[in-house]
Amino acid sequence: MTFSIVGRCAKTGQLGIAISSSSIAVGARCPWARAGVGAVATQNVTLPALGPQILDLLESERVAADVALGRALSASEWSEYRQVTVVDSEGRTALFTGKEALGLHHAVAGNQCVAAGNLLAGKPVIDAMVKAFEGAQGALADRLLHAMHAAIEAGGEAGPVHSAALKIVDTPIWPVVDLRVDWADDDPIGKLDALWQAYRPQMRDYIVRALNPTAAPSYGVPGDE
Repeated sequence: MTFSIVGRCAKTGQLGIAISSSSIAVGARCPWARAGVGAVATQNVTLPALGPQILDLLESERVAADVALGRALSASEWSEYRQVTVVDSEGRTALFTGKEALGLHHAVAGNQCVAAGNLLAGKPVIDAMVKAFEGAQGALADRLLHAMHAAIEAGGEAGPVHSAALKIVDTPIWPVVDLRVDWADDDPIGKLDALWQAYRPQMRDYIVRALNPTAAPSYGVPGDE
């Protein structure tokens, strides 16, 4: 039904998530990230509230990822239906898969990353994601997407995936990358990667526009001078 990877870039401090699912609009419910705080993927029978709750605990209580995850799950009545992964601002990780998780499921923590999935074609799918992320070079978005492609090559889900999302936070309080393919009949991860390649050269300009409009580049659209 869903597989994902949360990760941190040790060089830049960026935090992010890449995720894909057989369900529609996975990006609307499952990936959560907060600049300087952490990244969370909440999936399986999804409770979106767990994302902000865990991030709030990381930020306000200054606890490690595993403590924040444990506290949030202990306050939920239906935790055994959840699958949740966390990476905090220091690269510490945490993971949980409840006993009611769907189908074949697996979760693995790596170096400043955690991959997890349910209704998988096989457990090696998740192992491949961690290995791909750890071995990849470049921007965090590229490394996360590399892991997603590795998951597909290793078998992916037991059935077809239809939606995918990529979310990255940096120093601004808003996500610097927030891209989604809400529904595709085929290859949503490939379409998400294409979106990233189109957005990549413009990303920094949009940050400049927000922080200092007088330095904003022109995009040549009507009314944009």
